[in-house]
Parts: sequence; structure tokens; C-alpha cells
Amino acid sequence: MSDMRSKIRPYILVAPTGARRGPVDHPNLPVSTDQIVEAAKASFDAGANGLHLHVRDSNGLHSLDDGLYLETMAELRAAVPEMDIQITTEAAGTFDVPAQFACLERVRPEWASISVREIARAPEWAERVYGLCAEQDTRVQHILYDSEDAALLAQWQKAGTVRVGQSERIFVLGRYTAGQQSAPQDLDHFPKTKSPWMVCAFGAQEHACLTYAARQGGNVRVGFENSLTDEDGNLWKDNAASVSALVATLERAVK
Repeated sequence: MSDMRSKIRPYILVAPTGARRGPVDHPNLPVSTDQIVEAAKASFDAGANGLHLHVRDSNGLHSLDDGLYLETMAELRAAVPEMDIQITTEAAGTFDVPAQFACLERVRPEWASISVREIARAPEWAERVYGLCAEQDTRVQHILYDSEDAALLAQWQKAGTVRVGQSERIFVLGRYTAGQQSAPQDLDHFPKTKSPWMVCAFGAQEHACLTYAARQGGNVRVGFENSLTDEDGNLWKDNAASVSALVATLERAVK
């Protein structure tokens, strides 16, 4: 797979779990540590470079528990040492900003995704969140849902709240559209940037959206967090099947 990865331009991050879906939505959606590790190994073999990690508690619910994160990250590093690991700080309607800060402080991840919209719920914490990441060398990927989020990020960058070097972003296409069905042109609503950027998308046009982004120099995130099916509505066998199909599409489309 290393040869395949060298031929494609975009970086591929796989998001196999997410915060909300479970086995009732797809029998091969990974929830337990063992399942996540197996999904990571298969997705890496299929061509993914990194893993966007969510963990679940004993009831199968989205968690920011540091112990669960550290345990799962250790298993992933042992099983797939070449794969990058990005943790999520997603609130998912459950966690407040202090809880997100505590997760970052206790886990000390190398890479984390952080929603500016969620941090803005308690703006007095923004300085602490981004300062902590700078102090402990946690690489930040800002989650942006629309141009207003992008404007807030620019404001925080100008003010120094978001530190120099904390410029990566992921554009979430169609998160608030009817039925969460993204379209490639959703990307056009975000301001252009010279900073590293990535795209994720929902629904049947997930791969079309990612290909559209890759043609413009963006990186891509794919997986069951965002979409379970191909463009014809057929369920992917597992995350690795979606990654493999995307790799093949990108090799044809992105030169």
C-alpha cells in the first residue's frame, strides 16, 4: 500500500466510528477498542494515512474519557505504528468546553480536531484551549462548518488566541443541509485558504465531494462517521472498502 499512497496527492484520514452511529446503523461500524484497531489496520492497508479517533464508553456512547483514549491509542500504535492518530474533542451535545480542555490536558495527543463553534460556547476558555495545545505540542485541526466559523477562526488568529502554526482546518460539507446530503459545490461556500485544509462530506456524494476537493489541492477524510454507502445507496462492506474505492477514484481523478 505504500506505493499506492505515494501515487495519490491528498492525505487520507479515515473516520470509522463518529459520535452517534452504532451497530444498528451498520453491523461493521467499529465501537469497541478491538473493532477500532481492526478497522484501522484494514483501512491503513487500503490506503489511509491517518485515523480520526472516537471512543465509546461501556454503554456504547460517545466519550472523551482520557483512560479510554490512552488505552485505544496504545493499542493502535502497537498494531498500526505507521498510522497517524487524531483524536476528536467533539462535544456531541454532551460535553462542555472545560471537559474538552480536560481531555486535551490529560491525553496530550499529538493531533486533535477542535471545533471553533464549540469552543465559542465559552469564549473565555479559548485562550486556554489553544494555549494548552501549543504548550504540549498538540497539532490542531480546526473544524469549520460554514463561512462564519472560518471568520471566527480568522478573528481568533488575528487576536493571537489561536497560535501561530495552528492553521490546519477541515471543512465539513453539508452538516446542516436537509438529510445531511453534501454536494461538491458546498466547498465553494468556504473562503479560500493557503493553510493546509481537508474536507469531509455526508451522504451518497461523499466520494464525489472528496474528489472535488482533492482536485483543488485539499486533503480528505472518509469513513462511516460521515457516510455508510456508495453513490448508489449500497452499504459499504466496511470502512476499508470505502477507503479502497476512494483511493481508486483519486488515482483516476487526481494527477
